[in-house]
Amino acid sequence: MKTLLKTALFGVAMIGLASASQAADTGACLITKNNTNPFFVKMKEGAEKAAGEQAIALQSFAGEKDGDASPQITAIENCVAAGVKGILITPSNDDVGPALKAARAAGILVISLDTELGDKEAQDITFATDNFQAGVLIGQWAKAQLGDKAKDAKIAMLNINRDNISVDVQRDTGFLTGFGIEVPDLKVMGSENDSRVVGHEASGANPEGGQKAMETLLAKDPSINLVYTINEPAAEGAFAALKAAGKEKDVLIVSVDGGCPGVASVKSGVIGATSQQYPLLMAAKGIEAIAAFAKDGSKPTVSEGLGFYNTGVNLITDKPADGVPSLDTAKGTELCWG
Repeated sequence: MKTLLKTALFGVAMIGLASASQAADTGACLITKNNTNPFFVKMKEGAEKAAGEQAIALQSFAGEKDGDASPQITAIENCVAAGVKGILITPSNDDVGPALKAARAAGILVISLDTELGDKEAQDITFATDNFQAGVLIGQWAKAQLGDKAKDAKIAMLNINRDNISVDVQRDTGFLTGFGIEVPDLKVMGSENDSRVVGHEASGANPEGGQKAMETLLAKDPSINLVYTINEPAAEGAFAALKAAGKEKDVLIVSVDGGCPGVASVKSGVIGATSQQYPLLMAAKGIEAIAAFAKDGSKPTVSEGLGFYNTGVNLITDKPADGVPSLDTAKGTELCWG
């Protein structure tokens, strides 16, 4: 009763699978940042499909927004109480670390999806896009597109928030590095000292936040001609602000995600290029790892040369740049999600 009450109190959704998987001996949990972003919706679909194939009973939980750790902590506690074998989580921030360490101490395999926690002891492994490389690709592409104008660019940076979440930091600093801007500290946002960067604003990784952040930076410098966004929903909001200001044809937008709506935005010219990631694969591989752990105690290993399991990234654009590998929107549409 206490567990059910806590779940209801924080508005965390729990979704069971088909009766066959519910009858399985192995239980697992998927905990995402929210249940509205297409990235997390598709991740859930991938986890459910893989769980059905592996005869794993899956419970799915979600927070309400990026950066909100409380519902995730409650979900972790509920999963530990339920005696699951594994937890897959896209952590909202490092506040969930202690609860995940307690889960690991209870013998549960903890896999972070997409977002690595700062405390290495809070997860067994991370399955993710190479988020730094995703940023590098759009940075290199943007620099090539601007050509000689790159040296005088005016850049708006639309991040998630100011919490230095790993995925936020890696995409941000990767983009700047790819563009050729020196970043003294790759572990925090805003350490660069380059006049081309107009500023960093929190978008909440959603359209409304993206629009507000873009409006704030345009008020600071109306000459902005390049916009980096943490994800495509934020890019959607940035474009709305630029259009309202009559500047949508004068500003280049780059992003990360590769969802079907985002690829369509690249095709239409709203976004110049996006780095595509693969949430279905992250979730499916995570479920496979939990199944293996439940069977014989084996744990997944990181990709060679990296501290995580790399699920891949591709640049999607219809305006290829020399020296920057990319796929066009036709191929991006084949591979997209959401």
